[in-house]
This record gives sequence, structure tokens and C-alpha cells, in this order.
Amino acid sequence: MMAVAIYLGVVAVMSVVCFIAYGLDKRRAMLDGPRISERSLHWLEFCGGWPGAIVAQRQFRHKTRKLSFQLVFWLVVALHVGLVGVAAYFYFA
Repeated sequence: MMAVAIYLGVVAVMSVVCFIAYGLDKRRAMLDGPRISERSLHWLEFCGGWPGAIVAQRQFRHKTRKLSFQLVFWLVVALHVGLVGVAAYFYFA
């Protein structure tokens, strides 16, 4: 059960980090400043920040209309959940 607690802690921390990154990127987009790359946002999502990314997309109305971004985003979410599922299967089996 310690592994589950660690995983949930990582997801919580990465979600906060990802939420902040989306907020910064939105602010920089509005101010025409240096942006956070989509690759970096997707990496944060894959590392467990995808729940925070979902909240940030809705809160900031950011990256919600760009179809290519959304396709990669949901692929990253599916890949993350799939890998966690496989790991959980072997850990608890």
C-alpha cells in the first residue's frame, strides 16, 4: 500500500506543477512573452500531472481549441493510465 500512497503523492504534486505551468503559459501568451513548449506541458502531464492539466485547461480556457494538442493530451493520459494499470497488475498480482 505504500506504493499507492507514493504514486498518489506524485500525482498530487505533479498536478499542482502542471496547473501552474498552464497558468504561466496562458499569462505569457496573453502578454506575448516566452511560452512553455507543448512538449514540456505534455511531459508534465505524462509524469502524473494530467489531472491538474484537465483542471487548468478549464480554469484558464487554455489549449482547449487546438485539436492537435488535445489529441496528444488524451494520448498521453491514456498512455499514463495504461502504464500505471500494467504496473499495478504486476505489483498486486
